Amino acid sequence: MTTLLTTSDVANIVALQGPRKVFTDLLDYVLADFLRWQEFDKCARVASHSATGVIELMPTADNELYSFKFVNGHPDNPQAGLSTVMAFGALAHVSTGEPLLISELTLTTALRTAVTSALAARALARPDSRSMALIGNGAQAEFQALAFHYVLGIDTLHVYDVDPDATRKLESNLATVAPSLRIVRFDSTAQAVKGVDIITTVTADKAYATILTADMVEPGMHINALGGDCPGKTELHADVLRMGPVFVEYEPQTRIEGDLQQMPADFAVTELWRVLTGQNGGRPSPDAVTIFDSVGFALEDFSALRWLRDSAARHGIGAQIEVAPQLQDPKNLFNVVRTARNGQSALVQG
Repeated sequence: MTTLLTTSDVANIVALQGPRKVFTDLLDYVLADFLRWQEFDKCARVASHSATGVIELMPTADNELYSFKFVNGHPDNPQAGLSTVMAFGALAHVSTGEPLLISELTLTTALRTAVTSALAARALARPDSRSMALIGNGAQAEFQALAFHYVLGIDTLHVYDVDPDATRKLESNLATVAPSLRIVRFDSTAQAVKGVDIITTVTADKAYATILTADMVEPGMHINALGGDCPGKTELHADVLRMGPVFVEYEPQTRIEGDLQQMPADFAVTELWRVLTGQNGGRPSPDAVTIFDSVGFALEDFSALRWLRDSAARHGIGAQIEVAPQLQDPKNLFNVVRTARNGQSALVQG
């Protein structure tokens, strides 16, 4: 049988564990898999683009488990009452192909994206970083804020969004779950990023946008760029990328989808796993500008699905469903149809 987790199930896991434990535990799962990076099959995600958005498939596997995520990105969806990003995924045994888990990944993607951001910033930002500007206050914003609050100790958040309602939503939600996090609202990106330690950009428009320019960046800052995550979608001016070392998840994918798509093929970047394993030192000096050009990678979803599997088992959450047939004789699949007893579904001679 296969465990099925709905969005409500995942929300209940978060509620039972509490946000601090969720972010710190999930970070441990993601870190553990980054540390064994070379054990994974890796490829850039398969994308189907349209005029309104993109639908993508993100697979990966190690020697024991296979996972995939189906995910979309449609910026105009909220006008139709739908989330900009929706996702589901699966975890299966490599040895048999048996599906172990099918889960929603919309909420979970927000969790794992925030955790990956915090993991990268812990390795790349100045250790004394305590303030962050959050540019883009939509569906991902609370998760980013909480991950940085719990993992890095960020205590002051500068916020800006072109939609004032998004900022009000963010303020209201964070006041409930993280009252000690100081939130300061600004009227522009330039005002919000002034004097902070970390800048996180997480905007949704599928466009060659310039959210952050070089004149806004100060020595010692760490930039966590999330919104440039598909071809034709950017947030950083190219001059920002030239200001300091650029770190990515999986270089072949980021060159297609990230802010890196603006740069020539020989523009140097470093994959994050090299920093986490100590092969690269990361931040070269306290005054250096570091940039994490994050587009999301399948390994992070693999980690999240492992965390969901273990959390669901620990809390007794999820339904058991028959995705693969349970057969007395594995070679007699037709018997499932022949012996069906639901109304007129049994095969009879007509």
